[in-house]
Amino acid sequence: MKYLNAVIVLFCLMESCQFKQKAMNPEQTAEDRYQSVYHFTPPSNWMNDPNGMVYYAGEYHLFYQHFPDSNVWGPMHWGHAVSQDMIHWEHLPIALYPDSLGFIFSGSAVVDYDNTTGFGSELNPALVSIFTYSNQQEEFEGSITFQNQAVAYSHDSGRTWKKYAGNPVLSNPGIKDFRDPKVTWMEEFDKWVMILAVKDHVSIYSSKNLLDWTHESDFGKDEGAHGGVWECPDLFRIQDDQGNWKWVMLVSINPGGYQGGSGTQYFVGEFDGREFSTNQKEVKWIDYGADNYAGVLWSNIPDSDGRKLFIGWMSNWAYANKVSLVNRRNMMTIPREVSLRRKENDHVLAMVPIRELDHIGVLNTSGDLTELEKGMRTNEAYQLDLQIESMEGKFELVFSSEDKDSLFLSVSHNELIVDRSKCGNVSLATMFSRQHKASLDGIRNLSIFLDRSSIEVFANDGEVNMTDLFFTRSPLQQVQMMTSEAEIEARFEYRKIEVKEPI
Repeated sequence: MKYLNAVIVLFCLMESCQFKQKAMNPEQTAEDRYQSVYHFTPPSNWMNDPNGMVYYAGEYHLFYQHFPDSNVWGPMHWGHAVSQDMIHWEHLPIALYPDSLGFIFSGSAVVDYDNTTGFGSELNPALVSIFTYSNQQEEFEGSITFQNQAVAYSHDSGRTWKKYAGNPVLSNPGIKDFRDPKVTWMEEFDKWVMILAVKDHVSIYSSKNLLDWTHESDFGKDEGAHGGVWECPDLFRIQDDQGNWKWVMLVSINPGGYQGGSGTQYFVGEFDGREFSTNQKEVKWIDYGADNYAGVLWSNIPDSDGRKLFIGWMSNWAYANKVSLVNRRNMMTIPREVSLRRKENDHVLAMVPIRELDHIGVLNTSGDLTELEKGMRTNEAYQLDLQIESMEGKFELVFSSEDKDSLFLSVSHNELIVDRSKCGNVSLATMFSRQHKASLDGIRNLSIFLDRSSIEVFANDGEVNMTDLFFTRSPLQQVQMMTSEAEIEARFEYRKIEVKEPI
């Protein structure tokens, strides 16, 4: 066993050296033309899932899966940033480092106002992070219980963290995939509730103190999509547009997403403090593009605000390690406000860009479609809104570059299509060049956010969304509306977006 441990340690050291050599590649010092203008990115190297999102003392905290030594996935840490508006971010030192118990995988964070843990006090409540330890040495040795849940706490608004001496607080019962705890204090049930991804379903646990956990129930073995492993769940209560309270569960899945690779599904139902139930028969997706994954909601949003606020990882595990970003790999979606709308005898989860984004867009052009139809020069980053009064047939928006790379957005009354098959480098994965389609029930409006390497489309006030990456040879700085197959009355607004502070 000592020999085996030595071999594993040597292997890990060799891997670490390889990661650092990649990180020091001179090519990475060059400016990367694909880096975002207004999306959150890490200060350097690799990032994936958003973690520990919590609002406290006037700051939105965003932790995230991070490997600081390379631009490909490696030993996971929790990176950390804070913001007052979810747009302008201050990068902080790494919050959680791997240790002898394992890498620091995804999880959540809460404010322990009632000091249920004893980590803080009522006057100075502790921030508590709940995360998964993933022990790669145990996995290498063939164990299936290498993922366990642990906690850490902070007394200085998340700037420094201390791991609980009694970790893990929830030990693996014998399941290989046992991770990504999302924890919420549920006042109506007077307890903490954890939803945990467990192989191809979720488990629900409860606790009075965040340290001692009781298994309550399981959900999803016979519901939803099952093309891969379930990950990064969330469970929250929300009021629909008719004043009725419902419960919504988000669950990411990889592979098995709607467009292939990664995707996030949702369920609308009821929760009694122990069990979640739903009458939903069809699989529903929060996004019909390929690049919105592992997203969850911020916790502790003040009642005076009242919004449900979401952010996701803008990539797909089918090609995340291959994308063309160099110095900083991967970014987050724009933050979104979540709402629930009643549709006949069903519900639709809608997401729209947060209102704070209105303050960074500068209105350049607005009016009827004349300028769009003849072709319009654009910036590298902008917002384009269309209000559609009437339409017959379909129209197409063509976003193009000087190198003739083109991204196509096709819209009819019953379908929305994003086609990136002629948009630069599409060789990252077989699925990358496919058309992405979503059904529409009529079309009222579109809000399009374009950045240097991404497009986010919100149709019908966010009832249908598409998020997609692209990697062109030069910027998409021309947009033209093709209306030969449509009779359309509409108006548009074009806003360029500039964020002067570093993100």
